[in-house]
Amino acid sequence: MSRIAAFFAGTSLVALIFGVWYATTPRGGTDIFADCRASQIAGGSDTIGGAFTLINSKGETVTDADVITKPSLVYFGYTFCPDVCPLDNIRNAEVVDILEERGEDATPVFITVDPKRDTPEVMGAYAASLHERMIGLTGSAEQIKAASAAYRTYYKAQDTGDDFYLVDHSTFTYLVLPEQGFVEYFRRDLSADQVADRVSCFVAKL
Repeated sequence: MSRIAAFFAGTSLVALIFGVWYATTPRGGTDIFADCRASQIAGGSDTIGGAFTLINSKGETVTDADVITKPSLVYFGYTFCPDVCPLDNIRNAEVVDILEERGEDATPVFITVDPKRDTPEVMGAYAASLHERMIGLTGSAEQIKAASAAYRTYYKAQDTGDDFYLVDHSTFTYLVLPEQGFVEYFRRDLSADQVADRVSCFVAKL
């Protein structure tokens, strides 16, 4: 009987240890950002983001490695956008300022989905008007298409036959870290403070 009692005592101890381990281990396995994530991504975060080659406001060809040197808020839109783009980019600029007050450094990045009108000069002036550290990027139609596909964004120009056409596009903001790549996206209904808090969570895990 003593051996049986010892066996059950041993198995109970193992179960207890496993229970404590399971309860205190963050879900997501080796994902150090598991506690910060609030978005569900089909296929996982590895399916979004990646390499891109675009053109900056100086007309220079740059890659993602040149642009994403700090935690970055990446947004796809266009300068002729009458409503959502200005509001979303202003929100992202405010996030950067909030983070700076906390001693955290981040970069707002604006990638056009309208390369026909958004030349390097146009993107540079637009970005500079919103934040001194905002990076405006354009490129050829093929380069923009590739960058959009990497981030799984949607855009489609309306065929109006004139230069005043609008472009339908998705409105997510993507948090991209230099070493880890894409880690989270933010919907446009989040406030600057809410986004800043979420970004701070990710930065604190580095």
